[in-house]
Amino acid sequence: MITFILSLIALVLGYVLYGALVERVFGIDEHRATPALSKTDGVDYVPMSGWRIFLVQFLNIAGLGPIFGAIMGIFFGPAAFLWIVFGTIFAGGVHDYLSGMMSVRKGGVSLPDIIGEELGSGVKLFMRILSLVLLILLTTTFLSGPATLLQGLKALPSLTLGSSTMPLVWVLIIFAYYVFATILPVDKLIGRFYPLFGAVLLFMGFGIMVVMLGWHSGEMPELTDGLHNRQTNGLPLFPMMFVSIACGAISGFHGTQSPLMARCVTSEKQGRRIFYGAMVAEGILALIWAAAAGTFFADPEQGLYGIDGLQAFAAEHKGENIAALVVDRVSRSWLGTVGGLLAIIGVIAAPITSGDTALRSARLIVADFMKLDQRQIIKRLSIALPLFVAVFCMVFVDFNIVWRYFAWTNQTLAVFTLWAGTVFLFKQGISSGKMTYGYLISLIPALFMTMVSVSYIFIAPEGFKFAAKGWSLWAYLIAAAVTIGAMCLFCLWAKKQQPNRLKQ
Repeated sequence: MITFILSLIALVLGYVLYGALVERVFGIDEHRATPALSKTDGVDYVPMSGWRIFLVQFLNIAGLGPIFGAIMGIFFGPAAFLWIVFGTIFAGGVHDYLSGMMSVRKGGVSLPDIIGEELGSGVKLFMRILSLVLLILLTTTFLSGPATLLQGLKALPSLTLGSSTMPLVWVLIIFAYYVFATILPVDKLIGRFYPLFGAVLLFMGFGIMVVMLGWHSGEMPELTDGLHNRQTNGLPLFPMMFVSIACGAISGFHGTQSPLMARCVTSEKQGRRIFYGAMVAEGILALIWAAAAGTFFADPEQGLYGIDGLQAFAAEHKGENIAALVVDRVSRSWLGTVGGLLAIIGVIAAPITSGDTALRSARLIVADFMKLDQRQIIKRLSIALPLFVAVFCMVFVDFNIVWRYFAWTNQTLAVFTLWAGTVFLFKQGISSGKMTYGYLISLIPALFMTMVSVSYIFIAPEGFKFAAKGWSLWAYLIAAAVTIGAMCLFCLWAKKQQPNRLKQ
């Protein structure tokens, strides 16, 4: 219990203290007109209240990641608590804040344009492709997962193509909803109903935490249990845990969602609460579910404590979706029938509502690239329909394969966003004539995530499988070389900016 409480306090203090530092480094201007006010179009650029935007942002970024990812991450041991806390405060919060506020400063543009303006036109084109691939993969996973959960609540006809069996009715229902959410003005469906779903998700997490602290605190995992890798599949803690827990610490997907709400904020002062605050709220949710998964299956009578009980449960259900089973068992047991139902609804609503905003973000990325005004619904449909077709086709690809490649693509996108934020902050320091070191708030996590992303693709089973071949050291050396190379390129670029400063 001590580890959980200290982690919770650290996240709150992170928002209050480090969030304020990030805001100060960025340098907000309360009198600057935001895109919601200067470019209002009644479709995507729509002013909304701060509390509503916060709940929408929270729901947009809180898909399966902070719940399923945290559950799978705790298999690595109590070290997961440290990554959730430090990742949220020093990486995820900075990432989400910069991606949102840079979009506000640049007129509400989408993430590829934000990155491209800072890192070059070639990177912009790559980011457009990578972002669209990520959003299509994510929408597919966030459609398949909820549809499967809903299928478990009531037997309905399924569709079988090859080796893939999908709950057809639920797929079509969710897909039809995606169409409306992607096309309609942001305040008609998303702005009206998503705050309610966001509140349900927060209520679910709060209920789980109360029961866990009140009746099961003595069985919770603690840092004193050791930080060694508790996984039994032979995969190393680094970098696997840092990719397994993505949305609960740092996620590139968030950078695609922040510009959606950047088009709705009415003051730069709202940025910390909406972008950094929503990330901290998601970190708290991930912390709760990681602790709950590591606590629920403890059985002192059988000599199983904390994560040992979870490992035993996973062994009994090998080949099944362990995270989904954990959510179902914990929710129904700790929250009762009504609470359990609300929890399941929250888990289903979160990925569905992230999936539709992912498609909306994809539409806006294409619209920005093609410079198509989105006021007319026919223009929105002309972009959205090919995206719908791509997602529907991907539904019949093995879910596990889609999720694995989404995970790496997700963290790679975060790497580029952090580097773009670093360049933005450095140039801002140059233009101010002060040459401060504020850019370090994004440079340090950019270096760390570069190491994570590169080493993952060499070590992971879906990558080059260096770990299985006993070549893990080579994977780390390659990743370190790439990270050092990126740092050298940044230093060379930064040095070239000095003459420009002297001329000023």
